[in-house]
Amino acid sequence: MQKRTMWMWMVAMVMSGSLLVIGSATAVAAGKDSASKPESAKGPRAVIKTQFGDMELTFFPQKAPKHVENFLNLAKSGFYNGTIFHRVIPGFMIQGGDPNTKDPNKPETYGMGGPKERVHAEFNDIPHKRGILSMARSNDPNSAGSQFFIVVKDANFLDGQYTVFGEVVKGMEVADKIVNLPRNPRDLPNERVEMTVVVE
Repeated sequence: MQKRTMWMWMVAMVMSGSLLVIGSATAVAAGKDSASKPESAKGPRAVIKTQFGDMELTFFPQKAPKHVENFLNLAKSGFYNGTIFHRVIPGFMIQGGDPNTKDPNKPETYGMGGPKERVHAEFNDIPHKRGILSMARSNDPNSAGSQFFIVVKDANFLDGQYTVFGEVVKGMEVADKIVNLPRNPRDLPNERVEMTVVVE
């Protein structure tokens, strides 16, 4: 019970606009059995490059085709380049992909930005295990845009609530460095962690 309460408290600390929709109903769902992660199909890979190193991604197009397509199209267009990881919560996840974060002078807008197009939910049976790449959203399940998060510790209470569409297959030590950076009360790292996303 203490563990469940801790997770609910951590998630409640996340600012509105992305992961705030998690609540008690989600925590109850954490007890459900989940299928194992499928093997990533051979296909496009992407690399998130940061000053702390690179994270290599593979995708699950068979589980979340629209989310994979959306992420890859945004990456190929350079949309993510210059954005930062604007929310880091130790023992939970790192979040990035908001175009508002390209402006270092407007941190109050971080977590609210995205492209005009929205992607409908593609909830699936892949559990939110360490290394999973999943899509952030608002209260509306069909509001995903560009913001994503990488899970640094198993977070099964997110299963069936957020769309898993890929995973980090190399470079999780980079995510560990980022998630443990000193941060302000809004979970924004004191140091800007800019990314460049390259599709291979």
